[in-house]
Amino acid sequence: MSDNLAAIGFKKRRIRVTVTFSVVIVALIAATLASALLGQYAISFTDVFKASFAPLGLTEYPHDPLAFSTLWTIRFPRIVLGLLVGAALAVAGAVLQAVFSNPLAEPGIIGVSSGASVGAALALVFAPHALAGFSVPLAAFVSGLAAAFFVYMLARSEGKADVIVLVLTGIAVNAVASALASIATYIAPTTARDHIVFWQMGSLNGTVWPQVWTVLVVVSVGIFLTFILARKLDTLSLGERAASHVGVNVQRLRLFAIVLATLLTAAAVSYAGVIAFVGLIVPHVMRLALGPINRVLLPGAMLAGALLVTLSDLAARTLIPFADLPIGIFTALVGGPTFFILLRTRIRMGR
Repeated sequence: MSDNLAAIGFKKRRIRVTVTFSVVIVALIAATLASALLGQYAISFTDVFKASFAPLGLTEYPHDPLAFSTLWTIRFPRIVLGLLVGAALAVAGAVLQAVFSNPLAEPGIIGVSSGASVGAALALVFAPHALAGFSVPLAAFVSGLAAAFFVYMLARSEGKADVIVLVLTGIAVNAVASALASIATYIAPTTARDHIVFWQMGSLNGTVWPQVWTVLVVVSVGIFLTFILARKLDTLSLGERAASHVGVNVQRLRLFAIVLATLLTAAAVSYAGVIAFVGLIVPHVMRLALGPINRVLLPGAMLAGALLVTLSDLAARTLIPFADLPIGIFTALVGGPTFFILLRTRIRMGR
């Protein structure tokens, strides 16, 4: 009898996973296609299809040269970067939630986003055009990594970092970093101040292919390594003592996972700015749909994160004609109510 119940439960779970992945993949394809079609300059499906495959010699080039130029110069780089940013933030959030054994953990908890804000703000104030325009993303990337390293070092005690101390230290470092970014914003010229505020709310505007290739390398390696860690993260969910008994070095695993989450988050925010709620809401929702097994959850979070950022970017550049709104507005509009609903659900379940 118990074997039959287990088989039925496994079958239902497999159906739920299949349906969830199918829905997310179809929605992601549709959102990507809509991003290519829609904008200030409308492009037909035929021209999008031809422009996509013409460089490979599979189709002829579109008859409208402006359509080809618009797609490959503006929209395709922006779309690809949005996919990478969403995937990186969601996977980083899923990893941190597994490491901290807390479904409400997210990349900002270790100071990466706030640290990147400080670096970007200082670069926009003092050297916005240095290094051929790469000073801002480079400063954001380095300062994000430095903030996370600082949090980890402050939280260490007797060679290891306690989770609670790590979280509390992250809160303190986030507060200091936010103050420093505010100071940089205050002393900045008017033009730089506008750029800082816009960067802190996230945007894919002005994306070019060199930025995409840079982020692609870091994100691809980072996500691949997190997939390798999936089984050990599943073991860690049983508890530190149980994981140690089966041969898992808990402190080493935790450190490596935090480093990977930091790299993914820093790479994502270096060009796109701070995009809130993706690393918090997406893994949480996908865990409810797919279950806690990281071998399934991490790919699901990757696809769902890419979907959320793609939809948010589409709304940001099409909702108001001739305006490009920050992506963070839309991720917050989606993430805030979703977070509240999930929180109320957890409270009811606890009762």
